[in-house]
Formats: sequence, C-alpha cells, structure tokens
Amino acid sequence: MKIGLIGKKIGMSREFLDSGLSIPVTILSIEKGRIINVFTKEKRGYDAIQVGFGKIKNSRLKKQMKGFFVKKSTEPRKFLREFRVNNISEYKEGNEIGLELFRDEKFVDIKSKTIGKGFAGVMKRHNFSGLRASHGVSVSHRSHGSTGQNQDPGRVFKGKKMAGHMGNKFRTIQNLEIIKSDLENNLIFVKGSVPGSKNSIVLIQKNVKRIKRSTSLDKNLKITTSSTSISEKSKSKSKAPEKKNEPSKKPENKKVKT
Repeated sequence: MKIGLIGKKIGMSREFLDSGLSIPVTILSIEKGRIINVFTKEKRGYDAIQVGFGKIKNSRLKKQMKGFFVKKSTEPRKFLREFRVNNISEYKEGNEIGLELFRDEKFVDIKSKTIGKGFAGVMKRHNFSGLRASHGVSVSHRSHGSTGQNQDPGRVFKGKKMAGHMGNKFRTIQNLEIIKSDLENNLIFVKGSVPGSKNSIVLIQKNVKRIKRSTSLDKNLKITTSSTSISEKSKSKSKAPEKKNEPSKKPENKKVKT
C-alpha cells in the first residue's frame, strides 16, 4: 500500500478559475499523521512505517493500547495505518506527515465507505428493467423474474444478481484531480465526487496508475494565454496609424501641336 493520509469529508462546493471555468470540488479536511513505528527488512522482511491519525481520549482505549502509546511516548491516536516505503531512511519515529506529501502530485486515489441504502430490489440495485406493466403480470412488476434453470443443475449459481443489501462498502475512486490545497487550514480540494456521506472517514493516496491527462488547471492556462494573445493583437491593430487617403491628381490633358 502506497503512503497516504486519513481525512474527513466536509462536503461539496465549486471553484471558479481565472478563465471563468466552474469546477465541482469535494473538500476534505486532513489531520497530520505521526509516525509511531518504523519497520525494517531485518524485523519484518519489508520496509514500512506505522502512522497514527486522529485524536482519542485515553479513557476510550483498552489497556493494551494504553501501554502501547505509553511505551512510544506519544499521544493516543484513533487510527493506525501501515504503509510500505521505498526509502526507510527518510522516516523517523515522531515525525509528522501532512499535505506536503501531495505537493508535486496532480492526481490521487481516494478510498471511502459508500452510503448505505439498506435492502434494495433488483431495479434499484442492478438497474433491471422489471416485468411488464400491462395485463397478465400480477403484483410482480418490479420483481427479478426466474433465477434458476431446470432440474439440472437444479440450483442458483453464486453471484446471481438478486435483491439484497446495497451500499455500505469500501470503494476506491482513482485519478481524482487536485485543484488546490490549503496548508494553513489543512484542506484539500479534489475535483469530482468522493464516496460516503459528510463527516465520513477518507483515505487519500498517491495514484497507482500512470496517466497522461491534461488537468483543468492546464486547460485554464491555455484559455487565459489564448485570450491575452487575442487581446494584444486587437490592441496592436487599433494602435496602428491609419493611412490618409490622398486626393488623386487628375492627369493634365496636353495639347498636341499640329
């Protein structure tokens, strides 16, 4: 797992760029994480760090976790996450990790738990069209129809699309664009939607896939540069001196002597 940060989803808004583009953004609040453990290849067989996020009262901890944090001489943390790292020498116990982690990143992957919808039918859950709404269909307009086959195999196959519990599952949205980040208030603005409701816990990581995509900030720069060049050209044309139309001289008719 790539190194990441844990935050909280505040809600959605929109950002206006200089060119007038309106971008829908999700605002995420991120607390700084503290490195609690550093695991090396000699201990674990791989290089990794254990990072603690969020605050929690000491009275809410179990005795084992109280002893763990006392041994590490750090404040109790609500979440503990382990991330594998390439250069273990860059990380030390007690150091903090914040939004500076994504300073050079344009895209991130965000993982969160979706909103629970309860027990849902096949039309809502799997986008079935349902049965006919005309005569002959009695009180089964939204049902899924038959689910099995004949006597052979005589059972319903696993994974059959049927009614059941919908939502409340962890989902990852990949390659979400970072519009801007506020280091003072520990806020990050991400283009598009993020799974989960308001105040839900979110895991932000560096994107796994390498993509070549022009960001909306690059598009904004192109629009602004093109508009400025067009305006400069129009100004230069207006400043150019106009040539005065001189009255054309009529050719004199010379009299020929005979």
